[in-house]
Amino acid sequence: MNETELDAQLGMDAGLIPRAPLGFKSGFVGIVGRPNVGKSTLMNQLVGQKIAITSPVAQTTRNRLRGILTTPDVQIIFVDTPGIHKPQHQLGEVLVKNAQIAIRSVDVLLFVVDSSVEVGGGDRYIAELLIHSQVPVVLGLNKADQQPAEDESFDQGYRMLADTHGWSLAKFSALTGEGLDPLQQLLFRHLEPGPYYYPPDLVTDQPERFIMGELIREQILLLTREEVPYSTAIAIDRVEEEPTITRVLATIHVERPSQKGILIGKGGSMLKAIGTAARQQIQKLIAGKVYLELFVKVQPKWRQSRSRLADLGYRVEE
Repeated sequence: MNETELDAQLGMDAGLIPRAPLGFKSGFVGIVGRPNVGKSTLMNQLVGQKIAITSPVAQTTRNRLRGILTTPDVQIIFVDTPGIHKPQHQLGEVLVKNAQIAIRSVDVLLFVVDSSVEVGGGDRYIAELLIHSQVPVVLGLNKADQQPAEDESFDQGYRMLADTHGWSLAKFSALTGEGLDPLQQLLFRHLEPGPYYYPPDLVTDQPERFIMGELIREQILLLTREEVPYSTAIAIDRVEEEPTITRVLATIHVERPSQKGILIGKGGSMLKAIGTAARQQIQKLIAGKVYLELFVKVQPKWRQSRSRLADLGYRVEE
């Protein structure tokens, strides 16, 4: 019995996880692809709730995040991975290693590509990584809604890629939800009979504190530009739950004083805008009123330091 199966059995013994009915299927589906192809948007759509942050900025996802979809017949645990890219610093190396580890530790791989552009070198690089995998691969053509009307010329290259490796293929739009039901059915067919790994009403295995930090980072991604979004990390310092309000204190770590100045803004205007938008998202998460206080701290070259990366929650996963 592996660690995941043991955790599931312990939860079952404690009465937290029900015993799966006859014929029930379950498994882990790794979502992989280049940065900014819509992996996080897709997972949010599949589980029916926002658990992964999204933005037009590439390399949004940093941690391996699990989203859980449970129906009467199946439980699919989606593993959203950082976009696979050429790393430029220690943080990038950790992210790519974690994505590669995820490739080796799931039951099915969903390789997401941007079907509104032609197949590129980055896609072929990832395809070369996946051909060594021992599990089924589904090539997911995302952004179908962004293709020119009646122009499927870009699909030909992806279809050839799928045919070459014997992969299944699905076309959909994570943004509109078009084509997601057939995608789910395709993934379902690749899974084997198995237990509930998590309680049926759970949509993620990440604690609320983690998601709070991600929602704050999402607003930084949306509201700032250039190098600032890539140089920030969020630490949730304290969460105090009171009868009528939840108080959250968080620190935004940056690498340079100039980045701190940008995040604070003239008269604190940028920090206020980030806090206001993030507070609204956190209130949706916990379904209650939130008071959010943000601080900004300079941590020089934190992305290059293994110890600082670990302190901020970024480490190579087993």
